[in-house]
Amino acid sequence: MAKPKAEVIKRPVEQVGGNLKKVAWSSIIESLALIILGILFIVWPSTTIKILAYFIGVFFIVKGGFQVIMYYYEKGQYDFFNNGLLFGVISILLGVAALVIGEDIAAIFRVVIGVIIIYESLVRINTAIKLSSIGVKSWIYVVILALIMMALGIIIICNKGAVVEMIGGFMIATGIIGIVGDFMFIQHVNTVVDKIADIEKVATASKKDNK
Repeated sequence: MAKPKAEVIKRPVEQVGGNLKKVAWSSIIESLALIILGILFIVWPSTTIKILAYFIGVFFIVKGGFQVIMYYYEKGQYDFFNNGLLFGVISILLGVAALVIGEDIAAIFRVVIGVIIIYESLVRINTAIKLSSIGVKSWIYVVILALIMMALGIIIICNKGAVVEMIGGFMIATGIIGIVGDFMFIQHVNTVVDKIADIEKVATASKKDNK
């Protein structure tokens, strides 16, 4: 009877570890896309804006819908770092706005990019808080990178005179910061999983003692 019980405890923890790595690698891919987009903004500013005007709308709606669906599909299994619902709703709203505005999106693109960057920084701060709660010491570095990212987002939003090329430069910087932070997180996934396993063992032992 003891063996099946141990397996029931172990399997969800392993699933959480695998899911956290998938989320981190997905975030790295998004950061790479942000860097590439930033480079295009610097090299071909006006052309890039026109081409992306409608593409961004469709992309955000599809991605947002997928995130919302996956949030409810995975709810209860991978809740530890699941920000899918928030990201999904914001993505859908941004996508609809992009389709309605069309080519004039260039006028508000600065604000959109700034909001996305600030959102990403808040997600990382949230992750750092959770890392701190389970005793991962490097959480402070995640916070520092997130605050730098947030500062870049605020600068983009507040700088009304920012040209497309300048926005592209900030996007490249944000992407690089995001990749560094995500690799730091990947290095500590095993620590996170071990901490969760320890918490489950303590909880299981406590239940046995109460019995």
